[in-house]
Amino acid sequence: MSETPLPLVRTVADLRAQVRAWRAEGLRVGFVPTMGALHEGHLSLVRLALANADRAVASVFVNPTQFGPNEDFDAYPRGEQRDAELLAGAGCHLLYAPTVSEMYPEGYATKVTVARITEPLDGSARPGHFDGVSTVVTKLLLQCGPDVAVFGEKDFQQLQVIRRMVRDLDIPVEVLGAPTARADDGLALSSRNAYLSAAERAVAAKLNFTLRAAIAHLQAGHAVAAVETAAVAALDEAGFDRVDYVEVRDPEDLSRLGPGPLAGPARILAAAVIGRTRLIDNMAV
Repeated sequence: MSETPLPLVRTVADLRAQVRAWRAEGLRVGFVPTMGALHEGHLSLVRLALANADRAVASVFVNPTQFGPNEDFDAYPRGEQRDAELLAGAGCHLLYAPTVSEMYPEGYATKVTVARITEPLDGSARPGHFDGVSTVVTKLLLQCGPDVAVFGEKDFQQLQVIRRMVRDLDIPVEVLGAPTARADDGLALSSRNAYLSAAERAVAAKLNFTLRAAIAHLQAGHAVAAVETAAVAALDEAGFDRVDYVEVRDPEDLSRLGPGPLAGPARILAAAVIGRTRLIDNMAV
């Protein structure tokens, strides 16, 4: 244990010992995996965990295996002391902050791959990303053994991948999705928002506006393909440097919908880059 605003453990053995002690008291355990650089969105996940469990564990681990060779692993914002203070203020009971060597010891040779649902969207834009996510989340769930694990809907594809993985591997945990936390202008909260300059931040807010406009067109009966094309054009015009995708997908298996009007529920998902910041967002239709 270390001197932080809340108890902190760095090894699997110490994490399991604490969870075992809580279980001996008959307590339910909730778990919130994070990569740190915490904000209100993460804290809302902790509060949802506490609404469904007696004790909350949060992990902070910047997972190297989910970053591509030209992505921002080295630059990703880190601040363990601040994270610990925020978690304590949200009512968290334990911080798990393992080292890379604890998660991936010498000789580590196993990878968890989820097929199909990982292939479109971020799976196409970030090859290998979801193998890293699936592997680290599987390990974290097995290390902690919680009753409930909470993930944000901002990373909607990730949430659906984890749900598929938990079902397929019979991991005994209830996966809860938490609504996306947003700034006053609608921008989804993200640790990577810290990269944005003032001018880029103004452009970033237009992602939310564009998706809301697209939803209005879909609900009015416009063809899916036309709405997607118009949304990409709107983001280009707004000043984004690159649009990876704007796509309307089935909310469960993320299969492609359209090209004509919608016949049922859907999810619109987008990823766009401005400067060195890649933003993602999604909304229910």
